[in-house]
Amino acid sequence: MAYYSDEIIEEVRTRTDIVDVISRYVNLQKKGSQYFGLCPFHNEKTGSFSVSPQKQMYYCFGCGAGGNVFSFLMAYENMTFKEAVEELAPKCGVELPQREMTYQEKQRADRRSRLFEINKEAAAFYYKMLRSDAGKQALEYFTKRELSPETMHKFGLGCTNKYSDSLYKYLREKGYDDNILKDCGLITIDEKRGGHDKFWNRAMFPIFDANGKVVAFGGRVMGDGEPKYLNSPETEIFNKSKTLFGLYFARKTRRQQFILCEGYMDVIALHQAGFDNAVASLGTALTEGHAGMLKRYVKDVYLSYDSDGAGQKAALRAIPILKNAGISCRIIDMKPYKDPDEFIKNLGAEEYEKRIQNAENSFMYQVRMLQGRYDMTDPEKKSDFQKEAARMIVTEFPTQLERENYTESVAARFNIPKDALAKYILELGQQGITAKREPGEHAEFQKKQQKPKDDGMKMSQRLLLTWLVETPDIYSKISAYVKPTDFEEGVYKTVATEVFTALENGQSVDTAKIVDIFMEEEDRKTVAALFNTTVGELTDNSDLSKALKETLLRIKKNSLEQAQKNGADLKSLVEGKKTLQRLERLDITIV
Repeated sequence: MAYYSDEIIEEVRTRTDIVDVISRYVNLQKKGSQYFGLCPFHNEKTGSFSVSPQKQMYYCFGCGAGGNVFSFLMAYENMTFKEAVEELAPKCGVELPQREMTYQEKQRADRRSRLFEINKEAAAFYYKMLRSDAGKQALEYFTKRELSPETMHKFGLGCTNKYSDSLYKYLREKGYDDNILKDCGLITIDEKRGGHDKFWNRAMFPIFDANGKVVAFGGRVMGDGEPKYLNSPETEIFNKSKTLFGLYFARKTRRQQFILCEGYMDVIALHQAGFDNAVASLGTALTEGHAGMLKRYVKDVYLSYDSDGAGQKAALRAIPILKNAGISCRIIDMKPYKDPDEFIKNLGAEEYEKRIQNAENSFMYQVRMLQGRYDMTDPEKKSDFQKEAARMIVTEFPTQLERENYTESVAARFNIPKDALAKYILELGQQGITAKREPGEHAEFQKKQQKPKDDGMKMSQRLLLTWLVETPDIYSKISAYVKPTDFEEGVYKTVATEVFTALENGQSVDTAKIVDIFMEEEDRKTVAALFNTTVGELTDNSDLSKALKETLLRIKKNSLEQAQKNGADLKSLVEGKKTLQRLERLDITIV
């Protein structure tokens, strides 16, 4: 059950623009009356994620994710329903009343609070350990990396000792039991060894969320152990695909862009050198979730990845992800050094600032990396590179203006005859090769992506409910024959009750409000799918009047069969059959 009254929840939802909220995470483009972009809940190259300002709902035709603005925050930010309401209320000017939580809500809130407390206690434990005799080796490591005491303090750096149960014993003494410790990401509980630490003999890096709460840790082994770097596993409060190391500090920067690095030490070294806008993706490949977090704070990101082959590949993977999120990207050249940490140590902050000012346009970087794969002394290979560069221009840029600008730049930079390059680009266009499809284009693609798992009867019920929402005028023609009780128990019957009640009272169906009735994510997906389809998608019968009657008959016959199986009384069965007979004789006309 919801923590706040239905009236309060409804006020927050109706005052909040779902397009405005989701556009903070997803690069949306308007197509007709809807907005489309790349789905943040699964990997895709063509946008099948839609947001409807009219319905105040979102739906992905690819993976089926859907719901209203509360659902989005719950799925994307791992919030509870209550937390989603509290996140949105102050932004739309709604003052929330203070009242007691339910028992279940207290349990959930207490659990999350205790997980945050455990991580905070662990951070303090590691911090003190670094400054004790047991932390000598780790302190020498940080000092050798030229970190000042102020920097170590700012980032809360610490260490573990060589014993594998120190933190476990410490947390047990603090009153935490195994039931909560086994889920905090720092302790392993098993029958043979009992409780033991996941991190030991490591230099420790606390990982903060955007609000400054410790949610996880990274640890670098002291010595030759493996793995060299180890991160906390995902927990109820830590999602590595949506967490950026250093974000809590970088979000306060006055700079207009973020510097995106690969590792902890790169971020820390840059902050110490005055670049307080540096962040890293926790040693993992950049994800759409990371890009969504970045977009909340900046429009421009400078990649400062390692200059070796692995770093170049990582940059090439990151560029399209950032672009799809609506973020402009440039690449910082750190040669002859491998990473920002080495660069700063050897050439200093002033030279790094120059490299920022001269950072390379991401598309030009992609073309340069492409060139490196061809033997430019071989005329055939050289021609292959030039043709591929032309193809990249055509497929990347939809407008003539962009194509001409990049044609001129690529020709000058890579010594390609401009007229010949422009002519080949024109030929590609004439062959039908165009820029990547815009999000929301090609309805047929969206239909193919949709993979309904409903059986025949669910499809019929879904068709009728969709029909009623799209064409409420038919309600008066069918209400005497089909009732909410004729629908399958669960989501469909609940939705049918809401739809029928609204139409009976002469009201429009508030689809986004209906979503809030359901707390389970799968139920919300079902409702979102139901309200984000069209009648044309669910029936290939061009005679809509005939299709509607067939749908009504299927639902009514199934309802009678189920009633008979469940031992309904004779009177209700007789009444049901009479209704079915009247329905069979009914002449329904849809204009």
